[in-house]
Amino acid sequence: MLTISEVVEEIGVPVSTFYRWRQLRKGPKAIKLPNGAVRIRRSELERWIAALEEVA
Repeated sequence: MLTISEVVEEIGVPVSTFYRWRQLRKGPKAIKLPNGAVRIRRSELERWIAALEEVA
């Protein structure tokens, strides 16, 4: 599972953009762990990117 820092570095957007996408439910699905940390599965990030490619 990836941290938010790892995801935004990989896709090249600011952290604020990622959080805005989360609020709008337009970003990759995330998992909130019991300690409050947010993680994104690699497979979910790849699925989300593939869906963006299909739209473009």
